[in-house]
Amino acid sequence: MKTLRRSSRRQMNEINVVPYIDVMLVLLVIFMITAPLMNPGQIDLPQVGESLPPPVAPLEVIIRKDSSLALRDHARGGKESRVGRQELLAILKSRQHEFAEQPVVISADKNVRYEEVINVMDMLQQQQIRKVGLLTQTRQ
Repeated sequence: MKTLRRSSRRQMNEINVVPYIDVMLVLLVIFMITAPLMNPGQIDLPQVGESLPPPVAPLEVIIRKDSSLALRDHARGGKESRVGRQELLAILKSRQHEFAEQPVVISADKNVRYEEVINVMDMLQQQQIRKVGLLTQTRQ
């Protein structure tokens, strides 16, 4: 009887992990030596007394049905006062010198013409007021 002989070249289907373990041990030694030599960055933490200033209460420009203007300053009591366009510009300029980022909200009656609101917004934009908003009321 003849016996079948297998060839000496067989496919190897195992992974030799010894070289990988060697590489991992070398990396571990390198990190263990270099980690104590690294200086952590210093962080300057802010002091408690150096907090940000509170936000400025907005100025409210009120446009009535008859296109007259009023101004309500929420930072100074919230009292409403009638103003003309030139007087409004003067108040806005003075407040902008005090607070560069003074917010302004426009509160218009719902029956006011759209053009009046746009004119006031244009006037505010010409005064370089960046924070302009429209005041609305939620539906119930």
